[in-house]
Order: sequence, then structure tokens, then C-alpha cells
Amino acid sequence: MSEEKLSYRLLTGPDDRSFCEKVSAALADGYVLFGSPAVTTTDGRTVAAQAVVLPHALPHGTSQG
Repeated sequence: MSEEKLSYRLLTGPDDRSFCEKVSAALADGYVLFGSPAVTTTDGRTVAAQAVVLPHALPHGTSQG
């Protein structure tokens, strides 16, 4: 039994290839970017975050980026 996709997801992880693959997989799964990415440093590690939403979850007239 597959779970229903969440309308909103916040993807986080180290700022490396694995994070880019996570975002790419979400885009391939039908999500679109929502807002700008965020980057911070914690204990010497760079951590990135990117919100993604399913297109139907966007309010009318809302830009995706």
C-alpha cells in the first residue's frame, strides 16, 4: 500500500551531491521548488534546505520560485 504524497516537503541535508539528488528525485516525482533554498553552518558542516510542493498545492497566482 503506497502512502499519499504530502503536498509540502522540506528537504534538508548536507550541502553535497546527496542533497542535490534528493531535490532532483522530488522534482522527478512531480514536486516543484517553493521559495529559495537556505544554507547554514552547524558544527563546521554546511546544511541546506529546500521546500518543495505539489503544483496543486500552490495558491492561485503564486509564483514557484
